[in-house]
Amino acid sequence: MEDDNKFSYFFLGLGLGVAVGLLFAPKSGPETRDLLRSKADEGKEYLKRRSNEVRDQATDAIDRGKSTVLRQRENLAAAVEAGKQAYRDAVASTPNDSVEGI
Repeated sequence: MEDDNKFSYFFLGLGLGVAVGLLFAPKSGPETRDLLRSKADEGKEYLKRRSNEVRDQATDAIDRGKSTVLRQRENLAAAVEAGKQAYRDAVASTPNDSVEGI
């Protein structure tokens, strides 16, 4: 409950600050609106560039992860195959003495 009250006071203060800032702006209304519009456009362009950078970094990280997983899978498959072959060799070279003991 206290958090909701804090947020409402924050937004009330923010709104009052913006209103007072616009009333006492050193430029005329159209100039101030143009300035605000240009700053908003700059912010939008910055966010667009930043999102593209983040997307590219994420794509690179995903590609590196995929190649790492593929290499590990190949290593694991080779290790399993080597283990199977070692087992086959061990079974083939061991004489079958268990049948003679019966």
